[in-house]
Amino acid sequence: QVQLVESGGGLAQAGGSLRLSCVVSGRAASTYAMGWFRQAPGKERDIVAGISWNGGRLYYSDSVKGRFTISRDNAKNMVYLQMSSLIPEDTAVYYCAASEKSLARASSAYDIWGQGTQVTVSS
Repeated sequence: QVQLVESGGGLAQAGGSLRLSCVVSGRAASTYAMGWFRQAPGKERDIVAGISWNGGRLYYSDSVKGRFTISRDNAKNMVYLQMSSLIPEDTAVYYCAASEKSLARASSAYDIWGQGTQVTVSS
């Protein structure tokens, strides 16, 4: 059974940084394209960043482009989201997700989800 577990969330001040981590267990991470999504209260779950199975292709939403960096280490079965220049609008629950398909933006393309980690940015 494949599982994803996120960590690294917490409270940050505007302008600060956080690094989220996602560990893949039960199957090699290299099997999957990976994505980070976020969901704020009362809003849809939207993709923040995505990375292909070997890291060769990346995707960022316009709202985080230039501030967030997604990366992966398949040898460690890990995926990361480095978040910098945080703003209060980044406050949300962040989810790691895995897709057996190629890199995609839609949440429906992702088969496996972590439990989420809360990120709160204070002004």
